[in-house]
Amino acid sequence: MKAILTLMAVLLVVVGARASEVYVSKDAKGNTTYTDRPEVLPAQRMNVKTQQTDTVEARKRYDEEMKKMAADDQKAASQQTFVDATADDKAKRCKDARARYESYMNARRLFEPGATEAERRYLSTAEIDATRADAKKTMDEFCSGQ
Repeated sequence: MKAILTLMAVLLVVVGARASEVYVSKDAKGNTTYTDRPEVLPAQRMNVKTQQTDTVEARKRYDEEMKKMAADDQKAASQQTFVDATADDKAKRCKDARARYESYMNARRLFEPGATEAERRYLSTAEIDATRADAKKTMDEFCSGQ
């Protein structure tokens, strides 16, 4: 769509450069009409300065605009891909945080793992409450808006 509009603008500039005489007149209803071929006389000739359009330069500008628009479209597509990937990542983090919170809430005892099973350190009631509160906060942060 942008390409068509740009091409029409270039063509209007080229055609407009060839029209060197512009007349203004009023029709029977009193409407002002601007034209290069007056239908009614007398028509007042307007002094319109025109110049020849360099078609090579216009084509060059058109091609540059098309390249810029293509680059912008490509950039927008890559940003959309990033947003989609971020949404998937956020959903995964939310799921993991929810599972972690539920496991903490359903566990009778929580512990910090050691090098061996005998080296586990079980958390106190205050530490368990703090760990569960931290897991809830993390879940709320990752799952907000979902």
